[in-house]
Amino acid sequence: MKPLKRNIAIVCGGDSQEYVVSMRSAQGLYSFFDKERYNVYIVEMRGLDWHAVLHDGTTAPIDRNDFSFKENGTLVMFDYAYITIHGTPGENGLLQGYFELIHLPYSTSGVLVEAMTFDKFVLNQYLRGYGVSVADSLLIRRGYEELVSDDEVEERIGMPCFVKPAADGSSFGVSKVKNKDQLAPAIRKAMMESDSVMVESYMEGTEVTVGCYKTRKKTVIFPPTEVVTNNEFFDYDAKYNGQVEEITPARISDELTDRLKQLTSHIYDILYCNGIIRIDYIISKEGKISMLEVNTTPGMTATSFIPQQVRAAGLDIKDVLTDIVENQFA
Repeated sequence: MKPLKRNIAIVCGGDSQEYVVSMRSAQGLYSFFDKERYNVYIVEMRGLDWHAVLHDGTTAPIDRNDFSFKENGTLVMFDYAYITIHGTPGENGLLQGYFELIHLPYSTSGVLVEAMTFDKFVLNQYLRGYGVSVADSLLIRRGYEELVSDDEVEERIGMPCFVKPAADGSSFGVSKVKNKDQLAPAIRKAMMESDSVMVESYMEGTEVTVGCYKTRKKTVIFPPTEVVTNNEFFDYDAKYNGQVEEITPARISDELTDRLKQLTSHIYDILYCNGIIRIDYIISKEGKISMLEVNTTPGMTATSFIPQQVRAAGLDIKDVLTDIVENQFA
């Protein structure tokens, strides 16, 4: 008898400014999944509007008691949720907590890891304790801005520096600050995205990003991608509007590539990650590797970093996704 197919929800949308990017990632994932093996539905979420997109193009409301819906009068229960929400609630632990409560396996890391990786300042301090090189930084909280003076920023962090939302999944609200006069407006801009702001020292070098996933049986670390942009930094336009050159594999030595892969695997284990993650780094001229960010729900459009790296590794994205889903049921 033919085995029953698992029902897979590709969960997208969310409540951040990266809503549109998430919707594009969902379409990419839908095209990648093995339809011979899985019944795949896109589930769109925005606020309290949760609905499944049916195969005829209509939608059906999701019952939030158990994340089910009805199609042609038949109840559909999901076996697995593939989260591709960039920002809240899919990248900060909120959605993971809900899925834990209803006992639905999902694709990302757990509640604590998601909450921690979403808060860049907290993550940096945590990984620094494990010997991972990260930029020096200061935290400024809404309502307590006066506790950190412009002079202190200049003395402790230096100029130029980056001002960015500390807890946010996007590239919105990020500024490169070159002098003290630019600090206050940059902080106000970042505060529009988050209640806490991180002021981070500038690190010069080659920017690379490395994808990775692990199952009970294997570790897969993809070839690094080199990120080259003529913009001041890798901002939203560089990331999503094509103002960037992405070179996979990166133009770095085999020795540097091996070190990057080892560090990526090490950070994956430190954080006890699950599913695909992508870690961004800066490599200095002297070969020092510093971590910039851990992305636990990387973009999954056809041109995103991870699908690029999967192709460069000679793998099939369909098989990668099957690996990740089936690891939850092994």
